[in-house]
Amino acid sequence: MKRVEPSPSMADRVYEVLHEAITSGQFPVGYRLRIRDLAAEVGTSEMPVREAIRRLEEAGFAERVPHRGSVVKGLQLTELAHVYDVRRLLEVEAARSGARRIEAERIAAMQEELGELRRAVADGDVTAYLDSDEALLSVLYEASGNPVLLSTISTLWQHCRAYKTVGARASIDKPGDELWHYQERLVAAVEAQDAEAAAALTEESLVKATDRIRAQLQAPK
Repeated sequence: MKRVEPSPSMADRVYEVLHEAITSGQFPVGYRLRIRDLAAEVGTSEMPVREAIRRLEEAGFAERVPHRGSVVKGLQLTELAHVYDVRRLLEVEAARSGARRIEAERIAAMQEELGELRRAVADGDVTAYLDSDEALLSVLYEASGNPVLLSTISTLWQHCRAYKTVGARASIDKPGDELWHYQERLVAAVEAQDAEAAAALTEESLVKATDRIRAQLQAPK
């Protein structure tokens, strides 16, 4: 792996390196994330590695196993179905409610994030794409006026980040599969104050994302 130079955001840098090692397959499913070994390999103290592993666990890329510590987590079809079923229940309503209440300033913020999302797709940057997608949706969902709803959805996003990465990575370099078309249509629906269209687009996107991720998980290795 790459060595990490010291910086104020050391845990972020270590997280990025470990995340890349997992998503690229360098660290396969079941690989033990030994803090001391990883710290020596990336050239940091153990503290930022410990924090990075904690974040990987929260995002669903790693899990604690008795007598083994933290290991790279395998993705499961059952968990995918459960998480995305709950996401549909919450996010469809959040989109509908947010579209009914959203103000012009928030719509402008969604448009800005749409521009960032397009740049991420053009650069082939999966992490930046997912960050921009979540930022765009957060603006809409926050407009619902229900902070508990947004907080719960954000927690689900963290939990299924590994699945989202699989789906986006499968499509971001695929000709004709523009990952920002859904968000573009969503912003247009919000601008038109069409709450039902925003809700329908959200459900459509999540169903398609589930199918795309399932196909990747079932594909021969």
